[in-house]
Amino acid sequence: MTNFSVELAHILDRIDRPDDFCTVGRTPAFLPSLTVEGVGRIAFPLPSDQAGQIVSLADRAPFGRGEETVVDTRIRKVWQVGADRVRLEGDRWSETLKEIVSRVAVDLGVDGPVVADFYKLLLYDEGDFFLPHRDTEKSEGMFGTLIVLLPSAHQGGELWVRHRDREVRMSLSPEDPSEVAFAAFYADCVHEIRPVTAGYRLALVYNLRRAGKGRVPVPADYSREQTKVANLLEEWSRAKRLPDDASPEKLVYPLDHAYTPAGISFDALKGADAALAGLLTGAAAQADCELSLVLLTLEESGSAVYSGNGGGWGYDDEEEDDDDMDFEPHEVFDRRAVLSGWSSADGNRPGWGEIPFEAGELCPPDVFEDIEADDQSFREATGNEGASFDRSYHRGAFVLWPRSRRLAVLNQAGLRTTLPALESRVRTWEKSGDGQRSAVWTEADERARHLIRTWSRQRTLPFGDTNEPGDVTRVLDVLMRLGNPVRLEDFAEAALLVDPLQAGDLPGVVRALVRLDRRKSETLIGQIVSRNLKTPASVRAELLERLAGESRFDGLEAAAGSLVDEVFENAKSVESPVFIFRPKPDAVLVERLLTALVKIEPSLALRWSENVLGDRRVWKMDGVLVPAAIRLSGRGDIRDSPAVRALVTACADHLRERIARPLAPPSDWSRETKLSCRCVHCQDLATFLADPIRQSWSLKAVESVRAHVEEAIRRAGSDLDRSTDKTGRPYRLVCTKNQASYDRRVRQRDRDLSDLARLSP
Repeated sequence: MTNFSVELAHILDRIDRPDDFCTVGRTPAFLPSLTVEGVGRIAFPLPSDQAGQIVSLADRAPFGRGEETVVDTRIRKVWQVGADRVRLEGDRWSETLKEIVSRVAVDLGVDGPVVADFYKLLLYDEGDFFLPHRDTEKSEGMFGTLIVLLPSAHQGGELWVRHRDREVRMSLSPEDPSEVAFAAFYADCVHEIRPVTAGYRLALVYNLRRAGKGRVPVPADYSREQTKVANLLEEWSRAKRLPDDASPEKLVYPLDHAYTPAGISFDALKGADAALAGLLTGAAAQADCELSLVLLTLEESGSAVYSGNGGGWGYDDEEEDDDDMDFEPHEVFDRRAVLSGWSSADGNRPGWGEIPFEAGELCPPDVFEDIEADDQSFREATGNEGASFDRSYHRGAFVLWPRSRRLAVLNQAGLRTTLPALESRVRTWEKSGDGQRSAVWTEADERARHLIRTWSRQRTLPFGDTNEPGDVTRVLDVLMRLGNPVRLEDFAEAALLVDPLQAGDLPGVVRALVRLDRRKSETLIGQIVSRNLKTPASVRAELLERLAGESRFDGLEAAAGSLVDEVFENAKSVESPVFIFRPKPDAVLVERLLTALVKIEPSLALRWSENVLGDRRVWKMDGVLVPAAIRLSGRGDIRDSPAVRALVTACADHLRERIARPLAPPSDWSRETKLSCRCVHCQDLATFLADPIRQSWSLKAVESVRAHVEEAIRRAGSDLDRSTDKTGRPYRLVCTKNQASYDRRVRQRDRDLSDLARLSP
């Protein structure tokens, strides 16, 4: 199987210089002292009278035709002055020329020193031109031509350069009198000068040659590499269409240079990066792939180890600088790898935000093992934490993917990006008025497919139950608007059967289930209620209650029965001596489940209510049943059902029985004792509690004994205030009797009276 990331890197790593065959630029310059024999020193910008003088003594420039050199103004019409009649002077001009030649050499990808030999002065009058032609080699080592345009007001006269199937138009008109424009191209390139339409165009022509020995530079030719890349991308595109495809979703090729967010664009690339851009643009178009230029950010942190250099035994600790401590990364714990700043070859900036990338998508996957981090820092071990490191890489990068996989790649941006994008696309389709299967609908449907496919990796699980609708509701809503039942079913199976549902999402879930085929809906309902154990039983009970209000669902008894069985099993396991984590029964669960059962099957609700009332160990009357009964008694739609009446009656009887108990403050200082310990200290405490006269008791003992007695008091719930007297050794535990039990009963009676009133509206 082809490793596409490795193969692409293998091909592109051969691109080591620009493939530009021409270059153009402008630069502020100290202008040369230019003297033309018979005219004198030339002023800048070129005056028309001096232009006329040059014309009067100049010759018509010839051109080569086969082995002949001829003059034919139908082919070339321009005035020339030979180098022997022109004098260029000025130290600062020499520096300017050196700078221009250096820039040209870099842009053309020429290594080693380059020499510019002055060849001639050309003056284009109005109407002058030069039809397409190639320059001939005029000296050994010559590889190109440099044109320097001096300040001379004119219009037209653009330079056109062609090489193979590429063509570049260059305007060399200086925009400021204090600057010069220049252009350079390889000698074998076809070029022409378009007619000057007004004014005069004054140019210096230089022959570019390579100093020293060596092959004469020629334009880089990456056509073979481009064909190989195109073939590789086509093979990759075919692989992405296979059902068992495991190839990368995208290919990321990091560049050698970092770019700023504002400066990254195809037009800003230089050197080999520009050559890569041209190659990949052509290959991507041939293979029907998309190409983007991005900012790549890779941030890593993890553990570090001491490498043994810069400290340790044998070193003078006082002279050792902390900065010399030599660590190296050991293991990566956290990684943030994202692509941003998206730019396309046509200059568009789509604004896709951050999209993550994986190591397997890098070309090659281990590319950053040989690249020095832009920033790296180490922290020495402190306390229980070992040495650690942080490092980051910032690079420009090319990103490729088959055009058919565009939405799959964009889907990697995560739910915070993909869900709003899907909603926006659906809104666009709705406004268009087009029917299903239109281009916009098809794109939205495909976006939905990718979102559902990666839902488990994108969604963020909620913490706790909430009544606010979340992402599940948003997805269900947009899928219902899209109107494709297949997508709705797929999402139900991907999310509703697996993820914990929130009470706030239940209205959306019900609306979705109503839209589906009835048989499919009832199957999903049974699966949600019986299999989605991550969703609290109270929320699943509320779902059943909401569904019971829909007339199309009349087969909910089985789902309700399975939930009842689960709730009873969980409730019993809470009391089991073997620890099993189960949610404890609460009032909300009782209310929601009983409400659902009343609406689905009243007889089942009554049986469940009676079973709950029959097991007071699990279903606590005060903590669970009374609050649930109060909530249910306010529900006018089910308050009069037998199941609810049975629960309310039992809770009211419980409250009345407790209210009827005598309630009076203690008549003396004797307090009930329930101490289980029989040690000497606890026996003394028991004697004190039973004494009707003594109000205070102290125990002088070591801390462990005092702690034991305090724990015995806490377990028994004795009516004692406790404090520690720290005068002398050992300290004293001082216990003073209070009437906390009576005060608690007073508060309980007040609550019971209030609760009873609420149960009897």
